[in-house]
Amino acid sequence: MKVTVREGDTLWYYSQLFDVPLQLVLDSNNMKESVEPGQKLEIPGYIKKEISLENGESLWSIATKRHLPLDSLFLLNGSRDADQINEKSTLFIPIKVSKSFIQSDKPYDFNTLNKDIRRLTAIYPFIRQETIGHSVLGKPIKELNVGNGPKKVHINAAMHANEWITSSVIMTFLNDYLGALTHRRTIRGLTMAPFYDQVTLSVVPMVNPDGVDLAIHGADVEDARQVIDLNHGSRDFSIWKANIRGIDLNDQFPAMWEEERREGESEPGPRDYGGEKPLSEPEAIALADLTKQKNFDRVMAIHTQGEVIYWGFNGQEPPETEYIVNEFSRVSGYEAERYVESYAGYKDWFEQEFHKPGFTLELGKGENPLPLTQFHEIYQKSLGVFLAHLYL
Repeated sequence: MKVTVREGDTLWYYSQLFDVPLQLVLDSNNMKESVEPGQKLEIPGYIKKEISLENGESLWSIATKRHLPLDSLFLLNGSRDADQINEKSTLFIPIKVSKSFIQSDKPYDFNTLNKDIRRLTAIYPFIRQETIGHSVLGKPIKELNVGNGPKKVHINAAMHANEWITSSVIMTFLNDYLGALTHRRTIRGLTMAPFYDQVTLSVVPMVNPDGVDLAIHGADVEDARQVIDLNHGSRDFSIWKANIRGIDLNDQFPAMWEEERREGESEPGPRDYGGEKPLSEPEAIALADLTKQKNFDRVMAIHTQGEVIYWGFNGQEPPETEYIVNEFSRVSGYEAERYVESYAGYKDWFEQEFHKPGFTLELGKGENPLPLTQFHEIYQKSLGVFLAHLYL
């Protein structure tokens, strides 16, 4: 929500007026210094709404009925003259955004993700976004960052196309986290403010946007005939895992890639083909480059299904990995499984290259794509893992 600075106003005053942490006001406006009259500022966690005044209503009655600070109405309506404002037929009021708006009752495609990112960054402008690369079809792959802490943790989702529910799960967590930070709420009894100061959270909510759209909407791309051929002539792409070129992105990383290539499919298709060489696909390259650039302390790749947490890779993981995964298991009820016979995954490569904890979180049970009726159960079970990813 934008406001115009008045003579004598300060950032500290705005944080008190709207009950928002001062650091979030500072970060929402990329500033550390005092403000000037006439300057436009963002107040996180609010939207501005215009209402019609009914007969007999006044500035005072609106403030009382809606439990609003009177000066917030002066500020939003550009005057300190109550009589002047009362003469108007409409009034701007601040509305606290307190509920999640992430779509969880419909398939979560690339356009839905972009719409939600726009809304999140508008309501919580202290979130930072970057484009880390582009898909085969040129769709931007977005990274979202929250927090200023020295500990850097990362989560990515929808590396597999038919696992698009993972994008809506992590975006729902991000929405809840941002709201709790802004409005000083707890999640599972935990105060969120210390995490903002101690942790920088990186989220890539949709690694494989082309594949997600293909799995949800079918072959409406220019080279549809080629994609249908890769799908063995079928126009049903609901079980498609790969990117648009038929290459499985979680078989693309140089961690025993040759072994995975021998065990997997021999040609492009819906799943399990690792390509002609590791890191041949722009989506995998973008994720690898981001990981090298940011030097994360811990990473998590979200997939479906099985209610299991995979950890460890050929003894490359540090000793604390076992403690962390046991805590993840405790708060979720998921099983922890070490050293599965699967290679060339993002988690495998991270542990091999950086010798830091990496995890693959398999949400839900059943066959992919998981039904949306599982969403709320999946979210509640995974919520503890996401929080533990921050506090451990």
